[in-house]
Amino acid sequence: MHIRRIILFVCLTAWLQVSCSPKSNKPTADGDLPTTDSVKTEVAKLLTGADQTEAYLPLLKGKKVGLMANQTSVVGDSLIHLADYLLAEKVDLKFVFAPEHGFRGEIERGEKVDNEVDAKTKLPLHSLYGGNEKQDEIVQSIDVMIFDLQDVGARFYTYITSLHRVMELCAKHNKLLIVLDRPNPCGDQVDGPVRSSDKFKTNVSFHKIAMVHGLTIGELAKMINGEKWLENNRTCDLTVIPVQEYTHSTRYELPVIPSPSLPNYLSVRLYSSLCLFEATDFSIGRGTDWPFQVVGYPDVIFGDFHFVPGEKSGMSKHVEGKDQTNYGIDLRDVDPDQQQFTLKYVLDFYKKMPDKSKFFARPEFFDQLAGTDVLRKQIVQGLSEDEIRASWKPELDAYKTMRKKYLLYPDFE
Repeated sequence: MHIRRIILFVCLTAWLQVSCSPKSNKPTADGDLPTTDSVKTEVAKLLTGADQTEAYLPLLKGKKVGLMANQTSVVGDSLIHLADYLLAEKVDLKFVFAPEHGFRGEIERGEKVDNEVDAKTKLPLHSLYGGNEKQDEIVQSIDVMIFDLQDVGARFYTYITSLHRVMELCAKHNKLLIVLDRPNPCGDQVDGPVRSSDKFKTNVSFHKIAMVHGLTIGELAKMINGEKWLENNRTCDLTVIPVQEYTHSTRYELPVIPSPSLPNYLSVRLYSSLCLFEATDFSIGRGTDWPFQVVGYPDVIFGDFHFVPGEKSGMSKHVEGKDQTNYGIDLRDVDPDQQQFTLKYVLDFYKKMPDKSKFFARPEFFDQLAGTDVLRKQIVQGLSEDEIRASWKPELDAYKTMRKKYLLYPDFE
């Protein structure tokens, strides 16, 4: 009897180990959606807002619906586009607003997003990147607006500016806004300068939040409402469908790339540290297979590693160092999970620049990215990263306190 019990215990233990072992949750990519290298989460049961169809489909029944979406707006493991899913469910979908990079995510940074008709769904597409003169008329035509875009956690990523514009329109015309929330792949950190005055308010620095803001789209929407940032102190009729089983410590790789220059998890994790180079003539890998994973300049003084940017899909018109040998650093092998926001790359390259007057090729844009002109002046003065960080700490601490009021998920601290 004792031996039988031992055998039964061993068999049960082996069965539990197999049954409870982690299973791959890598989805099958839709043929016409660009996907990241892999998809991993700490929590196998993580469900985005869009995945929880039972939570929002009843709110759409009998309603005329508008949608703000792009290639990241997908449902389920099969990555069905949200627009396709809603139409299949007989939702009366009237139009789609498109952000920067367009509805299918193929348009280059800063390029005009035209109003057109989507070839697959036949839905009217309206640009909301930079505004739209018919936007009021468009929103007045519907009852409910859905917002579903994947953010990457940096203030200068313009999808959060699109969120604000949609909230403005819904508040102005008394329309319900449903935000289908998604994880923040850099939600494990809050860092960088808080945008100062409205002097620096642009598409790349629209809100008075930290450079690395540590919010999901849904949390930011709650903050915009709660802090009365909409015009005339309006608030938007807001419903957020939160992510299930998400915390700000959850490791999350995006199933679909958010824009042409962020092709994988590493580029997303390095984005906030390297984006300041956008205001210089240094290459951060656009026109190569490694955007936001390398940094270089056409001068051997900047490093032994070298690369030649050319033209790639979505990276052909605005390519720094194009067709030249750029020398610098290779970050392709760093651990993405260890990447936190840092100024070290900008400071190191500034120090190596022989003619420092040429480093800030577009100083006004640098200040807009930073949300202040103080950072640029501190770099010129030769301040260390520790000294610079100390200067923005009071405003960052105040932002962190405000942020906690709007968290929907357990924090990383």
